[in-house]
Amino acid sequence: MSEQTFDFESRIVDIPDYPEPGVVFKDVTPLFDDPEGLRSAVDAIAGRFEGRGVTKVLGAEARGFLIGAPVAYRLGCGFVPARKPGKLPRAVYRQSYELEYGTDELQVHRDSMGPGDRVLVVDDLVATGGTAVAQARLAEQTGAEVVGFAFILELGFLSPREVIARDYDQEVFSLVTVR
Repeated sequence: MSEQTFDFESRIVDIPDYPEPGVVFKDVTPLFDDPEGLRSAVDAIAGRFEGRGVTKVLGAEARGFLIGAPVAYRLGCGFVPARKPGKLPRAVYRQSYELEYGTDELQVHRDSMGPGDRVLVVDDLVATGGTAVAQARLAEQTGAEVVGFAFILELGFLSPREVIARDYDQEVFSLVTVR
């Protein structure tokens, strides 16, 4: 299956009024439990960035791990988990970012990436772009270069590409865009 023939959108389930009234949660987990869907998503994202010298895939806790690790495997490169505070046992770089209801923080081990690394930021979903930009800034703190951003689902009506483009001129790729 290729990205052009697989119906990714059919494997994303709308959950109304979750986590609060008025919000429609986009659940991508049915895509992960479908072997054809998971394989197609990984192949589409990896295929888009093949040949670009990606040496590390950076994925945010927790669903970013689920798509980022197999993309790294497919690209033949390393995977770096961006974790919530207090989860990593060695020296870390930290990056805070804004949420619609406050702030949060991601961390990576200081030795997880470095100069010469070419990093692809991968996550299941991009909404406001804040988590993606925080991950890119973490990569830059290590001296690595960000070469692109890839997502299963993009909430286009929140304009995440504009937020990412303020600081990064790299490709932003998503399998499904909700307008």
